[in-house]
Amino acid sequence: MGLLNHFSAIMRHQRGHLFGWVPVCLAMGIGWFFSLPVEPSLLVLWGVALAVAGLGGIARALPESVSPFAIAVALILLGLLLAAFRAHSMTAPVLGWRYYGAVEGRVVALDRSQSDAPRVTLDQVRLDRVPPTLTPTRVRVSLHSKPPGSIQPTPGMRVMTTAHLSPPAGPVEPGGFDFQRHAWFAGLGAVGYTRVPLLGIAPPIGGEAALVLFRLRMNASARVRQHLPGDVGGFAAAITTGDRSAISQEALQDLRSSNLAHLLAISGLHMGLLSAVVFGAMRLMLALHPVTATRWPSRSIAAGAALIAATGYLALSGGNVATERAYVMCAVALCALMIGRRAISLRAVAVAGIIVLALRPEALTGPGFQMSFAATTALVAVFGWMRDFDGTVIPQRLRPVVAVVISSAVAGFATAPISAAHFNTVAHYGLIANLLSVPLMGVLVIPAAVLAAMLAPLGMEGLPLWAMGLGLRWILAVSEAVSGLAGARSLVPGPGGWVLPLLALGFLWLLLWQGRLRWLGCPAMVLALTLWHGVVRPDILVADTGTLVGVMTSKGRALSKEKGAGFIARNWLENDGDGVDQAVAAKRWKDIDAGIIHLSGKRAAAALSGCGLGDIVIASAEVDAAQQWGCPVFDPSRLRETGALALRKSPEGWQITTAREYAGARMWNTKPKRRAGRQ
Repeated sequence: MGLLNHFSAIMRHQRGHLFGWVPVCLAMGIGWFFSLPVEPSLLVLWGVALAVAGLGGIARALPESVSPFAIAVALILLGLLLAAFRAHSMTAPVLGWRYYGAVEGRVVALDRSQSDAPRVTLDQVRLDRVPPTLTPTRVRVSLHSKPPGSIQPTPGMRVMTTAHLSPPAGPVEPGGFDFQRHAWFAGLGAVGYTRVPLLGIAPPIGGEAALVLFRLRMNASARVRQHLPGDVGGFAAAITTGDRSAISQEALQDLRSSNLAHLLAISGLHMGLLSAVVFGAMRLMLALHPVTATRWPSRSIAAGAALIAATGYLALSGGNVATERAYVMCAVALCALMIGRRAISLRAVAVAGIIVLALRPEALTGPGFQMSFAATTALVAVFGWMRDFDGTVIPQRLRPVVAVVISSAVAGFATAPISAAHFNTVAHYGLIANLLSVPLMGVLVIPAAVLAAMLAPLGMEGLPLWAMGLGLRWILAVSEAVSGLAGARSLVPGPGGWVLPLLALGFLWLLLWQGRLRWLGCPAMVLALTLWHGVVRPDILVADTGTLVGVMTSKGRALSKEKGAGFIARNWLENDGDGVDQAVAAKRWKDIDAGIIHLSGKRAAAALSGCGLGDIVIASAEVDAAQQWGCPVFDPSRLRETGALALRKSPEGWQITTAREYAGARMWNTKPKRRAGRQ
């Protein structure tokens, strides 16, 4: 009885603080959906929906100390339903074969690939001799060269070219980034490249709101870059319109190495600074006249003006997940100001999380969502704990400096594990770089950007953009200097699948739970970091095309080729925490002794005469299936069924894990209709 009373007292202590767990439970259900090995049937989903409704009714009849757990289970199941509904709503044709031929479509997005090649995303697609029922809704084509006659694509323009297209590829290794899933939710049914001219066949067409905003963004980006050329203009375009296509890979790498790349993404920092500038300017204007200062609700009016500015910024930026999260957070805070409530709280963060997860459940698996919410949650919690702190011990003049130091340190600490897990990089001088750069964003860059936007219709944006450029030049100089320091960054291996969920759960338990039991979050985080530290990378990795093999040696992973499959090679080495390039890793191949026979090309595959017991044959061309080989053979036909491979040596022999086994049989990786369906 005493234990039950103690449990009831603990749960009473949580009263008023449980709302923060709503997005956590939804996220658990969404994560559960994405980890399922098979696609749940509609019958199962209907059963889950009935369970949600039943648990909602049962929770009302349960004791007050128990009902939150029933609601939590219902929210987890609801998260699974949200993810399933979103996944089914994105159903669209996916190309089922490798295609080479004419590609025609309307330009709906422009960006750059990791290899710095310009890319166009097309809708209203037409492919030669492919019926509409099998034609992808959207395709993305990299322009690997710009031969004579090639045009500069513009939003809404109808273009055509001759391109190589293929279905979105699976993970480069079991448990790796699932591009097939990413492409499914992005609406991409095929990706590819072209080396021939891109031709314009019709002027920009289409009056949809999204296309109009896209044109506005690109026009604004071009106008900014007219005043600010080079990387400074690319930086300015990125933080004003979300267009990152004009910033060089060198500058981008410096920003990443100095932990300043977050300044490129239009997220909470930018949205918050913009809203603060507009809010402060409007309040100052209203305070200048006695009538508006004493009789008008100046705070509510200023908050409304800031909300309008934030909405315009969201539309102009392209509205990625980080920007949507930041906008929702700002909107909640500004609406709270309008009605006289506390603007910044964990409840507001929870509301933002619920809205983003309901609209885009797939965002949960991306670094943008994870890093933005980790930083925001940590900052709100820490400054909430400090609210009752006696600030008189800190001199008035130093308080802004202390606030910047604390916010930079807290945000960096909260996001560092997530950044390292996704990008395999730890920036050791990131706090210094942020202290030297972030204040300038608030003092100069964002106010100048707001003024430039106000003066742009009059053609007078030149002076504020010049001032904005001064601040951005300083930030780029800081990133270059910090990234050039000895030991500026280190590489870490990719974590296992349970590390980030366990780390996040411990982190959230520490921040959201009330009472001494909150410290149970620390052991969970320690366990996650311990599992990460003890991660063991596969002995052998095999690309899903058979074109590349990587064998772990005492010096690092040895690659079978020094050129080709560069994207796969780069990902393997980064996940190993190895900073060498493909050519260096290929020089290690002569030292391997793992019984791997890699056959590159048709001649090598045809020349195979046999293999020894314990050997494994990897071939990039088809091997004669009629032969009775004495060892496993993985050629393209078999690898199409398995996907990429990970092999580990054990006393019983090779343990083989396939990407298909790891990813499961889901709607985004189900084999689409093959070439036979063409007309």
